[in-house]
Amino acid sequence: MQIEQIYTGCLAQGAYYITSNGEAAIIDPLRETQPYLDRLERDGVTLKYIFETHFHADFVSGHVDLSRETGAPIVYGPNASCEFECISAKDGQEFTIGNIKIKVLHTPGHTMESSTFLLIDENGKDHAIFSGDTLFIGDVGRPDLAQKAADMTQEELAGILFHSLRDKVMTLADDVIVYPAHGAGSACGKNMSKETVSTIGYQKATNYALRANMTEAEFIQEVTEGLLPPPAYFGMNVAMNKKGYDSFENVLHLGMRALSVVEFEAAAEEAGALILDTRKNGEFAKGFIPQSINIGIDGDFAPWVGALIADVKQPILIVCELGQEEETVTRLSRVGFDNLIGHLDGGFDAWAKAGKEIDTVHRITADQFAAAVKIGESKVIDIRKESEYCAEHVEEAYSKPLAVINEWIKDINPKEHFYLHCAGGYRSMIAASILEARGFRNFTEIEGGFNAISKTDVPKTDFVCQSKVLK
Repeated sequence: MQIEQIYTGCLAQGAYYITSNGEAAIIDPLRETQPYLDRLERDGVTLKYIFETHFHADFVSGHVDLSRETGAPIVYGPNASCEFECISAKDGQEFTIGNIKIKVLHTPGHTMESSTFLLIDENGKDHAIFSGDTLFIGDVGRPDLAQKAADMTQEELAGILFHSLRDKVMTLADDVIVYPAHGAGSACGKNMSKETVSTIGYQKATNYALRANMTEAEFIQEVTEGLLPPPAYFGMNVAMNKKGYDSFENVLHLGMRALSVVEFEAAAEEAGALILDTRKNGEFAKGFIPQSINIGIDGDFAPWVGALIADVKQPILIVCELGQEEETVTRLSRVGFDNLIGHLDGGFDAWAKAGKEIDTVHRITADQFAAAVKIGESKVIDIRKESEYCAEHVEEAYSKPLAVINEWIKDINPKEHFYLHCAGGYRSMIAASILEARGFRNFTEIEGGFNAISKTDVPKTDFVCQSKVLK
């Protein structure tokens, strides 16, 4: 028996590849299937089952394509209703893969079909659980995403999750390994560890939501407290995972179409396409196609695309570094952005060499900011998460997180200058591109963000004035 965790940092997502005696199972696969097919061929094994812990909201799974390409059936837990052929397994049902078994433990609460898959080894011993979004390392799944589908409140779902954990998960032996679907950085929980593997015993000892003396009321309060609104694209990804989707190969073909400058310009106008520039923020600041939105491929690309563009049906034109076209298309498809028109052949350099109009972002260094800013007079907008802001920030700075830019951008006075920063420059350049696309020019973005500012003598504090925090 072999278990491989295939972890994708951009989505903080873990898929699992399991083999035993010539057969394999894959749990929660990503959209692109070729890496899994390559593994199956390499190991000379047959894919027997594709297991899905639940209908994912934060990414589009590869289950439909993988099943079509291999013939392996898709297995969900109870209550799963798909618009494609799948097995909605019963609680306690077992599936054999080689010399091992996968047992379905129905653990609703995150969603009503959510299930934990228990791996029973060759000796009949409980070896590991693949807990999906039911149990994370240091956290549990948020109970607010399935409210509409389940016709329940988040408190009611949290109560169901409480019993799923105590009746099905915490009763397992302490040495059972825990393999979750996500780690730190995912929007599917609020307190996930950077670790991606643990044990039942360690989680019972350290996970706030698994305290032995915790009451149901305490669990509901603590699990629902401080939940941020889910990204807008989540519901669309759930629908794609339930209904099916265009094949990844078709999406890749569309995105890999190389468009000349003339074709690119015409497509932007005719299709009403959004121009997505995935270059590094420093390169983008020096020159970009007007109205472009910068979300760098080298950061948390897919989640920010989903959170800020939101509509997966939005037509998209790609500008990227040469050689990164396929990677960009792949990452977009993982979060369901399939309506790709193509990419600019030759990248931004082709646009510049054609003599087309170019825009820039006014960017200064942290030292220049330190020399120019006047605390109490200058307006500083900090777009980091509120938790980052609360830990330490520029004195008198306003907290306006990037995730809710569409809310606070309406309050920007176009005649009042402000400084804009995040932690390192990645998020602030996203914000800068959105601001400029909306017609704002009255700001200066700070290179290196708070990480660089913290090394200057600009006054900093952890005191939070509530009037400076967006509500």
